[in-house]
Amino acid sequence: MKGYIGEFEELVLLTVASLSESAYGNSIKEQIEARTDRSISLGALHATITRLEEKNYLKSRLGEPTQERGGRRKRFFEVTHQGKVALHHIKELREDLWKLSKATLSLAK
Repeated sequence: MKGYIGEFEELVLLTVASLSESAYGNSIKEQIEARTDRSISLGALHATITRLEEKNYLKSRLGEPTQERGGRRKRFFEVTHQGKVALHHIKELREDLWKLSKATLSLAK
């Protein structure tokens, strides 16, 4: 599979996609923490976002300056076409593996 992505990269990409126009650092962090019930550092998130941008799976743009941020601008993120392809590949891989392991992973006793 081309362009393997790790679990956290997958979570970030899916979260950015789900947040659509509202995907920026803190909103991504809050959404991942709420859905996974685990705490993540902003540094780890930013390192992952940088890596995903380098892989051309994410792109970013600066929003308008806001008073609540002291005139600073938010950086908004969007999943690129390559990012969508990578997500589809990992989804297909997971589905294939689940199908193959269905019998041994059954919770029925």
